Amino acid sequence: MSETGTEDEAPQLDYERMMRNEPQGIYRMMREHTPVFASDFGTIVTRHEDVTFVLRNPDIFSSGMDAVYLGNDNPLIPLQIDPPEHVKYRKLLDPLFAPKQVAMLEPRTRSLVRDLIAKVVDQRECDFHKAIAEPLPSTVFLEILGLPVERVGEFLELKDGLIRPQADTEQERRAAVRATALRVYEVLEETVDDHVARPREDLISQFLTFEVDGERLTREDILSTLHLFFMAGLDTVTASLDCIVGYLAQHEEQRRELAADPSLIPAAIEELLRWESPVPGVVRVATRDIELAGCPISAGATVSVLLGSANTDESVWEEADTVDFHRPVNKHIAFGGGVHRCLGSHLARMELRVAMEEWTRAVPDYRVAPGFSLEYTPSLRQIEPLPLVW
Repeated sequence: MSETGTEDEAPQLDYERMMRNEPQGIYRMMREHTPVFASDFGTIVTRHEDVTFVLRNPDIFSSGMDAVYLGNDNPLIPLQIDPPEHVKYRKLLDPLFAPKQVAMLEPRTRSLVRDLIAKVVDQRECDFHKAIAEPLPSTVFLEILGLPVERVGEFLELKDGLIRPQADTEQERRAAVRATALRVYEVLEETVDDHVARPREDLISQFLTFEVDGERLTREDILSTLHLFFMAGLDTVTASLDCIVGYLAQHEEQRRELAADPSLIPAAIEELLRWESPVPGVVRVATRDIELAGCPISAGATVSVLLGSANTDESVWEEADTVDFHRPVNKHIAFGGGVHRCLGSHLARMELRVAMEEWTRAVPDYRVAPGFSLEYTPSLRQIEPLPLVW
């Protein structure tokens, strides 16, 4: 975030800033001119057709440990395991986040949202990221998982250390991520030990009883699953809420449309997930030599598929550059695709819907604080801070 009109906002084209804040135009340019191309960050895939091909063929494009360095010693379950082994873990984990299970969490989620809003509504201003978007999903997920909510600040710092490490070089980034991952493992080891000694009704206690192929999950399996949940559960819904509210805060007509007709909120969430794509891309590794859209890809090469670009591909979406809350069909891939599609998508949708229902009811007319422009983080598109007034 920066004050408008300051010297650091130079008039020349800032490609990286555009990719963070308004990437849709750059996505379109890449799709039109070089839909698949080699870069310093590996092979970039931009068209919906090619993106979905990569996601749906894990035998050719692996989601294994080589795709992204996260400092872990063992594959994160189920993200970094490919079929056929991947299937048995999804069968075990999918029911935990099925719609019926998620529905049972809605009353608690709604109560949390109302409590958070009550703390700021009379102030007529807040940093939405800090006041709502960060604490809501973090609290929900820590309660589900069985980690102590009172340590949320510590856990959020660790999560950021894995996803957004402070580093200037790749070597520094890997070292920082590794150091943070070791600290995360320490926390998870302590928590698992505590649950072994004092079982309770939460996911960690359930993991201790789970079996795969007739055998209990190993301690390493449990830690690898929790490590993934730790990152995903504390970040993606926060980023999505930031993007949704950030967009609405800058688009008065659509904001008022939702206030006048809250039944549009679920459709609006889907459309803004498509347009904003808070998780703009995912990474795979080619398992063999292949050519995609005329671009050769060597075995072992990193392949970055841009979900945000696929979600705004005009060959798939009618009026792709229009944000339309009345779009009749909205099969976006903001939650990914193929066998590695987001495990927690039902939970995320519930949290987003409840948060927007309660926020829209309590604060129907809000906008970005005067004098500020919103800045999105790289990687996951989070807005920190997100100053609003009403």
